[in-house]
Amino acid sequence: MTGPVLAESLAAARQRLADALSRASRPVADARLLAVSKTKPAEMIREAWHLGQRDFGENYVQEALEKQQVLADLEDIVWHFIGPLQSNKTREVAEHFAWVHSVDREKIARRLNDQRPEALPPLEVCLQVNISGEASKSGASLEALPALAEAVLALPRLRLRGLMAIPAPAEGLAAQRAPCARLRQALEALRERFPEAPLDTLSMGMSDDLEAAVLEGATLVRLGTAIFGAREPRP
Repeated sequence: MTGPVLAESLAAARQRLADALSRASRPVADARLLAVSKTKPAEMIREAWHLGQRDFGENYVQEALEKQQVLADLEDIVWHFIGPLQSNKTREVAEHFAWVHSVDREKIARRLNDQRPEALPPLEVCLQVNISGEASKSGASLEALPALAEAVLALPRLRLRGLMAIPAPAEGLAAQRAPCARLRQALEALRERFPEAPLDTLSMGMSDDLEAAVLEGATLVRLGTAIFGAREPRP
């Protein structure tokens, strides 16, 4: 997907988000697109950047580092790490990303904090919640959230911004809204418990449940295929 096709798909994604925000009676600036660019070439990311997209999400550390090197001239590009994070990859993420959406345990948070370069601003962090209780999904439980949030808030090189979740697939708007509502309520509870924290981010909503997520307060919506087309298999 290049040229006019990418322009059309990105415009359609923006319109879909704007329509969802309107339906939710929310201002158009209340949420933004996170373009999930995993498995997509750097040239396509550059093209999306020229079309005004600034936030890009990557799942695989080595692949992302290679793209970042090619795109180093795009100074205002914002890289988000959204995939499962292993201990042996925390240094690369701490050094090369602005956001991490997938912090689900204190050990990972401490490594990111200790490895974040002093020359860079604090790393923006979302705690990943296993909101549907799926055994195959990463994420902290709702019960573990307060202690994890408290631990992250004590780390000076991290800035806790909110929560992220990947709800289980569901049919129908009501069924899709239910887990998103639980995540919103969890964030509201953290705001009450930690009123000084900048907890302003709900990273939820993808191609199948964007509207449900926006109705429940999503501020970062992760779209990949809808913007870039079908993904190629990883080599």
